[in-house]
Amino acid sequence: MTNARGKKKKGHLTESKLGYVMILPNYIIYTVFTLIPIICTIVLSFTNYDLKSASFVGVQNYIDIFKDEIFLKSIWNTIYFCLLTILPTMVLALLLAIMLNRKIAGRGFFRTLFYLPNILSMVAVSMAWSYLYNSQAGILNKMLNAIGLPSVGWVTDTKWAMISVAIMSIWSSLGYNAVLYLSGLQGIPDYLYEAATIDGANAVQQFFNITIPSLKPTTFFIFVMSCIHSFEVFGQVYILTQGGPLNSTTTIAHQVYRNGFEYYKMGYASAEAVVLLVLILIMTMINMKGGNTDVD
Repeated sequence: MTNARGKKKKGHLTESKLGYVMILPNYIIYTVFTLIPIICTIVLSFTNYDLKSASFVGVQNYIDIFKDEIFLKSIWNTIYFCLLTILPTMVLALLLAIMLNRKIAGRGFFRTLFYLPNILSMVAVSMAWSYLYNSQAGILNKMLNAIGLPSVGWVTDTKWAMISVAIMSIWSSLGYNAVLYLSGLQGIPDYLYEAATIDGANAVQQFFNITIPSLKPTTFFIFVMSCIHSFEVFGQVYILTQGGPLNSTTTIAHQVYRNGFEYYKMGYASAEAVVLLVLILIMTMINMKGGNTDVD
């Protein structure tokens, strides 16, 4: 009996060690490419590092960035971008997923077609949209002119620039969110709809009383990830507008890039990156707390 228990315990320890060995590469990659850079960024945020020399300045960088009107504007621009993109993307993705979940001809083709923008390079997508938004030869303005409407400065007008970036971002991320919703829809048991139909519930009632509640975990996940990605927006801003016009589209991530790699103020840029990290952490914690309360 003792021998059997000893073998069982030894086998359990062997399996545990094997499990740690299997996950070790993931922890090494996370430590080297995520944890260590974060620690280095936090350390650099207390210096005036400019790629040549560094000296400790304490919290002066943090004091300066919150006196920086452009950085404060970038915070508002980032929040504005979130408001423009998150909810519309989720609503459109849900409607698209419902459509793609129906038994229609070429369903597989349409699923691939709508997901395709997500696997394309953001640089390539942004370059393509920059041609669409071109004030002189852009397709969008030509279409407006064809029906007698004036041209719009999609990326040169302060009123339209951020909206234009948001439209492109919605188009780019729509397919990915639709696939997530599609997987959630396919996980809803058919008998729930059959029972509701027998009870006399119409399609609208089934949507709000069965579909929406059943998709809460999926919706929560999409919302949290969309918030994180929206706060980190950079590529489309850099390609389409360079943060202009008049800093109307500059975001926190764009300011980090500009100060770090254009002005070589690495300490200052690190402080901005830390502020962005803190904002994302706070937003994620609030979302997680709200999500857990909703589940309970």
